[in-house]
Amino acid sequence: MSDIWGKNIQFAIFGESHGTAIGGVISSLPAGIEIDFDAINHELRRRNHRAAYSTPRAEADAFEFLSGVYDGKTTGSALSFIIRNQDTKSSDYKNLNVTPRPGHADYPASVKYDGFNDYRGGGHFSGRITAPLVVAGAIAKQILKLQGIDVFAHILSIGSVKGKSFVDTGICDDTVKNLKEKIFAVADADLENAMMAEIEKYRSEGNSIGGIIECAVTGVPAGVGNPFFESVESRLAAMLFSIPAVKGVEFGKGFDITTLSGYDANDAYRYDGDKIVTETNNNGGILGGITNGAPVIFKTAIKPTPSVSMEQKTVDLSSKADATVEVKGRHDSCIVPRAVPVVEAAAALTILDILRGN
Repeated sequence: MSDIWGKNIQFAIFGESHGTAIGGVISSLPAGIEIDFDAINHELRRRNHRAAYSTPRAEADAFEFLSGVYDGKTTGSALSFIIRNQDTKSSDYKNLNVTPRPGHADYPASVKYDGFNDYRGGGHFSGRITAPLVVAGAIAKQILKLQGIDVFAHILSIGSVKGKSFVDTGICDDTVKNLKEKIFAVADADLENAMMAEIEKYRSEGNSIGGIIECAVTGVPAGVGNPFFESVESRLAAMLFSIPAVKGVEFGKGFDITTLSGYDANDAYRYDGDKIVTETNNNGGILGGITNGAPVIFKTAIKPTPSVSMEQKTVDLSSKADATVEVKGRHDSCIVPRAVPVVEAAAALTILDILRGN
């Protein structure tokens, strides 16, 4: 499987959901960066927190550095790490190699790999494989912080319950601080109960629901990126679509910008002392594929978790006949809250990679 990403920093990811371990290798990191282990653990806890809407699978997600770190600092050589799987229950996935689950990668993976793919818990296609991405992203965040760059996200919507975009409200320091401390990262605290109720409505039916995560990257100077194929949007979108369950990406106003006139869609410039700033941020801080100094803002659409306990139509690959399947196992009724740090990690790695080559 080709799972190596990056141009100036290379990141390889490996493992299966029910295998011995999952992990990653990061190459070309600068040497001498002091690693904050507590910060990495905090990011992993955000991804793996326990709640009524999350899977009961209880993984410690304790990471182990194998190389690239000495006396707490990066050495400049490849940084490799593993996260051991401990709470697997593979019996829940019996026969899914012949009755693929709708909405999962079971069927296309079986075709591509001639049936030899590890389908237990989704194998290499599982959301569990995002844990190594969070570790790598946590390290990238620490390096970006040294350059005055911050990455943070919030739950913009769950199902039909929707909050307000950073594009419309702006970004204040108190909002950022609160989001980083919250497990259920919603910017508008008044919407939290409504979002939780929306999740519970589907969970109680054995069903699931999706939502939208909005992410902002602040502190990126103007002039970062390239036009066309190496644009900041292109690079971010490619990485974001690598996250399981992401089905859409928008920058700034996104599709809603089509309802504005050209005059209203444009982000007017002005001087703030010696600094050039924009009056609005409808374009998400990127023009011509290059940053303009405003916060880089984008939204990701997260689909409902495909593992629902309701009977679904499928096929039996062994008998070549139509069939039904009832998905067993331990699954999230809404993956959105746990996907917030994953989206942040993807953004942090991408921005760091772009900056290293700018």
